Amino acid sequence: MTKKKRKAPKYKVISIKITARQKKSLKNYCTSRHTTPNKIIKKAIGPFLNNYAGLEVKTPQIKVNQLELFTLE
Repeated sequence: MTKKKRKAPKYKVISIKITARQKKSLKNYCTSRHTTPNKIIKKAIGPFLNNYAGLEVKTPQIKVNQLELFTLE
């Protein structure tokens, strides 16, 4: 029997802006720890990425009566 090929994960690109000083600091930190900036950033935001994947986002319900307060008659 042959094994089924596993589906490759889809990756998405996210960009952030940091200051020159922050970039220098990140680069120095990575050099001292023998790692890469991507690994540092992924490790830092990992708890947020893993714990909220299945979270249902609830939108606030607007009451019909609330809209009548702002009508001009």
